[in-house]
Amino acid sequence: MSLGQRLARLAVSLQEPQRVASFQRLCGVEAPPGSPAAGEDAESEVRGAAGDPRRRGRQPAAERGPSGPAKPDCSGTPNGVRNGLAADPGPGGPRRAGSLRRNSLTGEEGEPVRVSNWPLYYLFCFGTELGNELFYILFFPFWIWNLDPFVGRRLVIIWVLVMYLGQCTKDIIRWPRPASPPVVKLEVFYNSEYSMPSTHAMSGTAIPIALVLLTYGRWQYPLIYGLILIPCWSSLVCLSRVYMGMHSILDVVAGFLYTIVILVALCPLVDLIDNFNQTYRYAPLIIIGFHLVLGILSFTLDTWSTSRGDTAEILGSGAGIACGGHAAHNLGLLLDPPLPTLPLASPPLTAALVGKAVLRVAIGMAVVLMVRDTMKKVTIPLACKLFSIPCEDVRRARQHMEVELPYRYITYGMVGFSITFLVPYIFSFVGIS
Repeated sequence: MSLGQRLARLAVSLQEPQRVASFQRLCGVEAPPGSPAAGEDAESEVRGAAGDPRRRGRQPAAERGPSGPAKPDCSGTPNGVRNGLAADPGPGGPRRAGSLRRNSLTGEEGEPVRVSNWPLYYLFCFGTELGNELFYILFFPFWIWNLDPFVGRRLVIIWVLVMYLGQCTKDIIRWPRPASPPVVKLEVFYNSEYSMPSTHAMSGTAIPIALVLLTYGRWQYPLIYGLILIPCWSSLVCLSRVYMGMHSILDVVAGFLYTIVILVALCPLVDLIDNFNQTYRYAPLIIIGFHLVLGILSFTLDTWSTSRGDTAEILGSGAGIACGGHAAHNLGLLLDPPLPTLPLASPPLTAALVGKAVLRVAIGMAVVLMVRDTMKKVTIPLACKLFSIPCEDVRRARQHMEVELPYRYITYGMVGFSITFLVPYIFSFVGIS
């Protein structure tokens, strides 16, 4: 057997949902008796889902009809996904394992599960949150406001490009999520997206590696700290996605390797991109136009899914942060330290330093959330009106590209602009910059 054949067999083996289910059982996660994920007819249910492009199996011949394969039932579901694979547990059913995020666009909720190892459950819940919006909206502003705007801007550049390539690759490859049953779905927020590669794994690999590359030599700290951070952060995020039932082992391995390739190509260009964003006179126009074109392109790769909105959100955030950084640089709000002062030493941890950092975060996040909520309330009705799309059902309206793209792009563009310009301006005004 050739090396290529061995690798192909290994890839097929790593993609099997049974391996995900085995890992979940090893970690103390099981479907309760009587639920679809624990039923004896699991194989027949998977076979009956062949019309669904996100689920594995073969369609029974009786459902194909005389003219060929049956078409997926796409009515009311994104990309033919049949959401809610587990039945509603009802008042007397097993309780859900924790407060999992429900999908606000599909109404889908997590399956009831039995968890016997709660420390692992909370650890992996934390790991999966390292790839969600709540983490990003706290992590990047904290770096820009309190630690190092230079590092923060470059981290965002890397994150945007890595996540964009990952999301687009998902919509090109179009591999389904691990089949349930046998997998137990602890999280369903991203269940309407494709699976390969895992963008959580990509983000969880790109951020710690980029963080070490950007800070080592600029800040004084032992390299061993960074070498410990990278595998701990990356493995926690990758394993959490398998634990949640969202990805196969192959998905997270491919996401990790894909990110390494992207970083090798991208890291030498980060300084050039950031200097262009900061100093070129017409940089904001080019930034906005370039990110918008990328967003339109991503929306043409597939029918509706939460992936498209997430891609527009990522691109809008990146464009807004870059444009805000340009404005802040020209007004002298966020100046980088001169080169002779490098490497920077960590200041002593005092009550005044911590208090000022907490105050910055409190004021800054209040402004950011206010901007986000205001723009959301303005952009969705405006887009519906401009493109004559009914706005009574916001969930259905957002499944139109004409609504979702401008809503996400403009809203999170303004959020990004607030992070690097509006909030630092307020800090300067009140004397806490």
